[in-house]
Amino acid sequence: MIEESVKKRLERDSDGLLTYEYIANNIDSCMEDMGYLVANMITVDLSGQFVASAARYLYAIDAVKYEKYISQLIASVIEKDREHRYLPGLIQGIWGDDYAQHVDELNKDDNFRRIYKRLYPTGM
Repeated sequence: MIEESVKKRLERDSDGLLTYEYIANNIDSCMEDMGYLVANMITVDLSGQFVASAARYLYAIDAVKYEKYISQLIASVIEKDREHRYLPGLIQGIWGDDYAQHVDELNKDDNFRRIYKRLYPTGM
């Protein structure tokens, strides 16, 4: 459980970096607080930069264990990254470098479909 003093510091996080660092530094002990941490990061990261990084990080650590949080983070990046600065790296980091060869299959995933439509509005 996150100490109150740490929570207060994370609530003052200006861009998501502090929260991302907390997750990375405490990955083995923060599962019960992951909902709070993800919600905080989504709230404070206005650009989607650290939200995208957190999604890729959690996916690399354990995609099944963190599936719920990864999905929330990805959905948030889709809404925040209007300039498509983080979506290309996110789509590759989550669905692989060869995602373009599996578009029909991957389109069953709502987050993939939404990112793909944003990156390729007229198809590839």
